[in-house]
Amino acid sequence: MTAQLLWLVPGLPLLGAVVLGCCGRVLPARVAGAIGAGSVGAAGLVAAVIALRWWHQAPAGDVVIDPLWSWMALPGFSSRIALYLDPVSLLMTLVITLVGFLIHLFSTEYMAGEDGYSRYFAYLNLFVAAMLLLVLASDLLVMFVGWEGVGVCSYLLVGFWYGDPANGYAAQKSFIVTRIADIAMLAGLLLLSLQLGTLDIQPMLAAARADWAPGAMAPTLAALLLLIGGWGKSAQAPLHTWLPDAMAGPTPVSALIHAATMVTAGVYLVVRLHGLFEMAPAVLDVIALGAVATLLIAACCALVQSDIKRVLAYSTMSQIGYMFLALGAGAWGAALFHFLTHAVFKALLFLSAGAITMRLHHEQNIFKMGGLRGELPIAFWSFLVGAASLAALPLVSAGFFSKEMVLGAAWARPGLGAVMWVAGITGAFLTAVYSFRAVFLVFLGPVTTRVSGSYGVRIWLPLCVLAAVALGIGWLETPAFLGGAQIFAAMLAPVLGAGVVERLPLLVPVAGMVVPVAGVVVSYGLYRSGFWHAQAVRPAGVLRRFLGSGMGFDALFEVTLVRPYLWLVAVLRRDPVDRLFDVLRDVAMAAHRWLRAGQGGKLRRYAAWLVAGSAAAVLCVVFA
Repeated sequence: MTAQLLWLVPGLPLLGAVVLGCCGRVLPARVAGAIGAGSVGAAGLVAAVIALRWWHQAPAGDVVIDPLWSWMALPGFSSRIALYLDPVSLLMTLVITLVGFLIHLFSTEYMAGEDGYSRYFAYLNLFVAAMLLLVLASDLLVMFVGWEGVGVCSYLLVGFWYGDPANGYAAQKSFIVTRIADIAMLAGLLLLSLQLGTLDIQPMLAAARADWAPGAMAPTLAALLLLIGGWGKSAQAPLHTWLPDAMAGPTPVSALIHAATMVTAGVYLVVRLHGLFEMAPAVLDVIALGAVATLLIAACCALVQSDIKRVLAYSTMSQIGYMFLALGAGAWGAALFHFLTHAVFKALLFLSAGAITMRLHHEQNIFKMGGLRGELPIAFWSFLVGAASLAALPLVSAGFFSKEMVLGAAWARPGLGAVMWVAGITGAFLTAVYSFRAVFLVFLGPVTTRVSGSYGVRIWLPLCVLAAVALGIGWLETPAFLGGAQIFAAMLAPVLGAGVVERLPLLVPVAGMVVPVAGVVVSYGLYRSGFWHAQAVRPAGVLRRFLGSGMGFDALFEVTLVRPYLWLVAVLRRDPVDRLFDVLRDVAMAAHRWLRAGQGGKLRRYAAWLVAGSAAAVLCVVFA
């Protein structure tokens, strides 16, 4: 029965996208919003029904495969379109559909009155369908279709307000940077298909274990190429520069694409192929070091941002860095647990930011806010709950439990464990500082921007639901000193195996509790001293300009990649190969003009040429 329902999960949002894409212009806005939100809500309901049945009685082998049709069959290679459901893909499906539904519901009011209302929901539905295909695909080639689908939809949604050239530039940047990474991923897929003869995930992993030795060149190269693709999609350094600019899209787009779904695709890819990555320990080291760099770079850059959405964008990079930190430690379950909590609290933060800006005439500068605690109480409490989870405040936030799990796995990792833990705890301190910097500047002090309008149920209901979940979901997995619950780990055990509970020194849990609180205290002290407000009026120094520019990565890429490429394009504009085709064109045009000159409309001339041609043909036959 589960297999019979499974195709509806991606199918319903896809149907909604088709209906809105074909008929959106003639549909009333209320109907378009109902189709957009309703199709994802229905998919979420189907996913919930499947999860309940799974919980009641798991299928044989904890796997459901729904083969839909054969895609291609070539000598030595075949690919089929089939849906593969196990506890990991079930978790991803529930997050995408249920969080996605709340974001769609929020969007129906947030985007009311905007031009392209139906188009917006068509793009959003298509994105959800592509993301569901990505996580449910049983074949890497089919996964790549979903992978590229979310990239295209990201381009369309980031550039939704394309009338502003800056938005179009941000959309192009997100598309190009991720496409560059996807070339590496495609090369990895080609390597796997040539070496192992299949891209069907489970047979491919079995063949890899049988044919390749751990640490050999083939699994290392394949894993590294796939990792580059994951880095691009998940905005990990150095392929992260597209994410802050992608905030040009509507705020609900940021909540969906850049919090709960697309940017976590790289994490899902590594977890799904963890059997391959376990055979490439050098790549795990690369993952760990890349995660360390990303979470620290992003946390430092977030400290000086004035746009509330850019603060959250850099926090997304940093928190996905924590997920990759867990992956580098081989703690697949910890990475997914932080994915789960992050999807909830980051969606809550983005939607809260949207609820704030829509009442402030879409003002996004945190220095032009202030005093909104009493003016916008629902947005205040929602943002506060999300910021507490982002900062990993102990006991009261979901982010604390998942980050504690990640830091414990980092400490226990042989070799790089100490470096990873120090970077993680430093990032936790910086996260608490910048997240509550936003809280204090936006909600405390005097009111600086007039609040207008009001909220409907479609705004406050998603905020309340996400806030409630963010307060409670962390208790699915608790550290030993808080009871050692392993509900989440037990759910994923059929795929990831039973996690080994490491005995950690007292320093690890104590630091995990004290450091975030210390960060909040420091942030409040800087607020009370006027340090944060001084950033708005003082000329930026070298360090603040450096951090505000994203540590110069855009300028570096401009000098080393963009300008040389444009110079090469200019040089090759008159390429010798092009000149060859220009000569062919000129010859063809000359022949055309010569032939056209003979078409004067004089019948006697035509008849003379006909007789002459016939005579020449006869003579050739006679004297040949």
